[in-house]
Amino acid sequence: MSELTADVTMRYRHGPSISAALTSPAQGFYVTTLLGASGCGKTTFLRCLAGLERPAVGRIQFGAETWFDAERRIHLPPQGRGVGLLFQDYALFPHLTVAENIAFGL
Repeated sequence: MSELTADVTMRYRHGPSISAALTSPAQGFYVTTLLGASGCGKTTFLRCLAGLERPAVGRIQFGAETWFDAERRIHLPPQGRGVGLLFQDYALFPHLTVAENIAFGL
């Protein structure tokens, strides 16, 4: 298992700046939770880790692989990171079946 380290700041145009840092253990099983009030930046931080958002400053590294480094202008795209992000609230049409929801996107 590799260590994940992240220390980033996301700046929204005409909005707030969100700073977050995380260092995960390199060995063993662990669970990480993000706690905070609504709007404090939990989802923004997860989107930065997944590569869906590009922070203004900082660095994200997983083991020896750098996923993001603002100073060195490195931004590994989401498909190159080997992680996924599953939102708590999914964007499905409740009145459609599973097949109809999939067909809608096609």
